[in-house]
Amino acid sequence: MAFPAQRLRRLRRTPALRRLVAETRLGVDDLVAPLFVREGIDAPVPIASLPGIVQHTRESLTKEVRELAELGVPGVVLFGIPAARDATGSAAWDPDGIVQLALHDLRDEVGDRVVLMADLCLDEYTDHGHCGVLDAAGQPDNDLTLDLYARIAVAQATAGADVVAPSGMMDGQVAAIRTALDGAGLPSTAILAYAAKYASALYGPFRHAVDVAITGGEGDRRSYQQDPRNAREALAEVAADVAEGADMVMVKPALAYLDVIAAVRAAVDVPVAAYSVSGEYAMLKAAAERGWIDGAATALELTLAVKRAGADVILTYLARELAEALHG
Repeated sequence: MAFPAQRLRRLRRTPALRRLVAETRLGVDDLVAPLFVREGIDAPVPIASLPGIVQHTRESLTKEVRELAELGVPGVVLFGIPAARDATGSAAWDPDGIVQLALHDLRDEVGDRVVLMADLCLDEYTDHGHCGVLDAAGQPDNDLTLDLYARIAVAQATAGADVVAPSGMMDGQVAAIRTALDGAGLPSTAILAYAAKYASALYGPFRHAVDVAITGGEGDRRSYQQDPRNAREALAEVAADVAEGADMVMVKPALAYLDVIAAVRAAVDVPVAAYSVSGEYAMLKAAAERGWIDGAATALELTLAVKRAGADVILTYLARELAEALHG
């Protein structure tokens, strides 16, 4: 008599059998590489809290994206670090701003071989580190901020972005951006909404990477990013963004919110992205450096978990090394 447990074990006996019956398949096509480009530097600057990741010059960014394209990575998302910041983050929509210039470079270099995404927010460009223009209480003024998001979207799309990715968690941001893009004759530009973005403790290395310190309000973004205690709320945020015209939605962070990724995947028909954030990457690299874990094997396992939870697209600082491993 064949017992069920024995039947299951028979299908695990060899690597080929395990591949044949695998339920989850991670491929290079699932990956998007987050990349930083900094204004006013002559050489790439290593980011201490993100080993292997740098602040790029325009030239080194172009080289990196060309190599990612050769590895088959289908998308990158750009984060800019301006030379100067102000209260409104005006460099974010300046046609000569660092991300807009980088988008022009990349469009000329890789054409349509790579999906060019641009993070759409103000925190990297404001002198107070918040995601919008501040009101008298030191918190983002939602409606004034939406007007600026619309300007950023048009600037990024005009510069060559295939996808704009609003990450500020302002109410109505997707609708405002869609209206602006359509009104500017840019209806083919897609929107990847950071729909369920949590006020996480895992963003520290990213803030080091973009030199952001939050000084306004209470010194954090808990008044507009989601509370980590809430999951049902994420579905309401996602539904609102889809109704406003989001082409894709994102859950951020990834690993601590696999339940949310699964719930979102079950709730919507649009592609679901998940952002494996800087803190996840930094913890993995720190443990691997000390020899406590097998870094390469753990990177693959953790990314598979995000895929298994339901993510169609995975933004990860591991994109290059995973692509190299999957090709190998």
